[in-house]
Amino acid sequence: MKVLPTPKQEIQGAFVEIIEGRNVKRVRHSLCHEGIDWSGCFIETLEHLGYTPATVDEIVVRPGERVPAFLVADGVAFFGWIFWEQFTSWKIRKLWGSVMRNERGDWAIQIPPTRPTMVFANRSLLLEMDIDHPSEF
Repeated sequence: MKVLPTPKQEIQGAFVEIIEGRNVKRVRHSLCHEGIDWSGCFIETLEHLGYTPATVDEIVVRPGERVPAFLVADGVAFFGWIFWEQFTSWKIRKLWGSVMRNERGDWAIQIPPTRPTMVFANRSLLLEMDIDHPSEF
């Protein structure tokens, strides 16, 4: 006899695909389904996959590196990166920037290291990036 997955197991499976970026683009995802906010389940799945809560300031990342991270707020998960943005050869800033863009093509949501906002980051998935062209993630 085949055992069917529970609704929570089905939703967790979908969350794994979102978090890993499999079969779905990681941008902005509602965590509500049939009137239920599954944010807690999404956070549990994030933590199971190695994402830990931290502020942008607490995540160690050097210029030329980026770390994937999710912002979970009001029943929605936003994917983005913690990285250093370079404006000139001497002016750079660290931030979490959503992959979702605004009308100008910039990060729709930005979190500087001075803000106490918690994101869920996975330092073990650190990647190198071109600091001169961060928008080309």
